[in-house]
Amino acid sequence: MSKEDAQGCLKKSGGLQDRDASADASSSPVIAAFKVFQQELDTKHDKHERLVKISRDITIESKRTIFLLHRVTSVTDVESILKESDVKLDLVRRKIAQIAEELRGEDIFQFHRAFTAGIQEYVEAVSFQHYIRHRTLISLEEINAMLVFTKAQSTDAKEPAEEDAPPPTVAAVSAPPFQVIPSDYLLGVADLTGELMRMCIGSVGNGDIDTPFQLSQFLRQVHDGFSYIGNSGPYEVSKKLHTLRQSLAKVEDACYALRVRGSEIPKHMLADVFASRDAMMDADEGVA
Repeated sequence: MSKEDAQGCLKKSGGLQDRDASADASSSPVIAAFKVFQQELDTKHDKHERLVKISRDITIESKRTIFLLHRVTSVTDVESILKESDVKLDLVRRKIAQIAEELRGEDIFQFHRAFTAGIQEYVEAVSFQHYIRHRTLISLEEINAMLVFTKAQSTDAKEPAEEDAPPPTVAAVSAPPFQVIPSDYLLGVADLTGELMRMCIGSVGNGDIDTPFQLSQFLRQVHDGFSYIGNSGPYEVSKKLHTLRQSLAKVEDACYALRVRGSEIPKHMLADVFASRDAMMDADEGVA
């Protein structure tokens, strides 16, 4: 046998061995198991990315609702602003319904980090609206009661419709509800205090000297409630407690200035005075 023939036989035997090895690998139970794991991980990753995108949409729409609600300090028709915010929050709840669909049959805590930011922003928006309308703090039960979804599903058969046939019936089918967990509720309420502080300053700038005192009392109650939790709550709550105290201090400082110097300062200049005082407080905190 020549050298070339020998090399050809070796290549042929090598190719046969490779095919046999690939065939053994494809039939191996270990390889089959890893393929299943790969599919499960890809499915989970894709779901995670979809939830992140929905959460971003919820955050954007919730922020727009908050910006809209801040206009109540400068308009006379507050109810029109609240009705417009109802429409925006309904759109946000539709997005949350998409999260509920994605989490059907899943463990919510496996994907919680993907959508927690959007849910916190929604809690902040809906609690801000609730305070403007009722001057109280919305409860976790009230928030979750808004997140029970229904969708219409046509029950008619797919057959040609007759002229005298009755219209197809539509039945309400329950979609999976979404439950805001307590930590997201607490974090959203903690962020609410910052919006109430801005509402206080905006009210003063428009000559409303009653709202700051109402907000100061309300923020003090919220702060006392968070103080009961202390370090026993989630780590993120303890981090935001510092910001809550800052907001409360600014509102109380505004109320103090109104009580002591309110008669000396013209109403149209109050907002500028408080803005300068806030800047001084922020600078002192930065130095400390």
